[in-house]
Amino acid sequence: MSAEGSTKAVITALGANLGIAVTKFVAFALTGSSSMLAEAIHSVADSSNQALLLVGGKRAERDATEEHPFGYGRERYIYAFLVAIVLFSLGGLFALYEAWHKISDPHPIEEWQWVPIAVLLVAIVLEGAALRTAVRESNRSRGRSSWVQFVRRSKSPELPVILLEDTGALIGLVFALAGVGLTLITGDGVWDGIGTAAIGVLLAAIAIVLATEVKSLLVGESATPEHLRLIRQAIVEGRDVPAVIHMRTMHLGPDELLVAAKIAVDLSDDAREVADAINDAEARIRAAVPIARLVYLEPDVLRKGG
Repeated sequence: MSAEGSTKAVITALGANLGIAVTKFVAFALTGSSSMLAEAIHSVADSSNQALLLVGGKRAERDATEEHPFGYGRERYIYAFLVAIVLFSLGGLFALYEAWHKISDPHPIEEWQWVPIAVLLVAIVLEGAALRTAVRESNRSRGRSSWVQFVRRSKSPELPVILLEDTGALIGLVFALAGVGLTLITGDGVWDGIGTAAIGVLLAAIAIVLATEVKSLLVGESATPEHLRLIRQAIVEGRDVPAVIHMRTMHLGPDELLVAAKIAVDLSDDAREVADAINDAEARIRAAVPIARLVYLEPDVLRKGG
């Protein structure tokens, strides 16, 4: 997945959410609608999250140091995990608190009744455009995977985060529209609170999904099955390496893969021949899978039974 495509989707979503947040706060100030306040805070949380993703991407570009010899690629995972925390607390928990407050003391929307409807409809259009950009950028690397598989298996956190956030934002806007609409029709402010509660539950659920997926990346995920196949194939393509005895891989970042393998060599090979075989195999691995930046191959004699 290209970092450029991820950045484009993040910046598009950030611009949309900043504009939407302002209009929602204005609508809340005019109407007192809890759904509008929850949605405004939701947009602020999303904007903060997109800023976090941009910061994480920038910090991950730093060169390796003596203290961090494997580089800073995992910074992108750390900042994506922070996104889940912000979405859960600032988005989900605040919306649930505001819903409880509104349901406990409901008030109808008596002034500027057309404002929240207009703001929500405009927000739906803007969020739809941001989601469209994220979908278009994701399709460039998704291949034949389903959307669920893409979110679960992607090693780059930015696009899955934006996809889930924008999808959640659209569904949340529908909940807010329903709550505000029913409040205007019935004159009962409880519906506004119910719409707010639905937004809170939705955001909390999305945050939990994000945290679960990013946690797996933080712990350390292996290469994709396709990359594993290409690496094994590249190793044994040379005449001097008849087999891979065992292999371990781990993503140090979305675009940086660690490969460690024990490879079989001929018992009659001298040290120079073994060294040449290892160097050739490393070159083939990097040619087949360019993100395999760190490759460590250990020679051994293939014994019967593995």
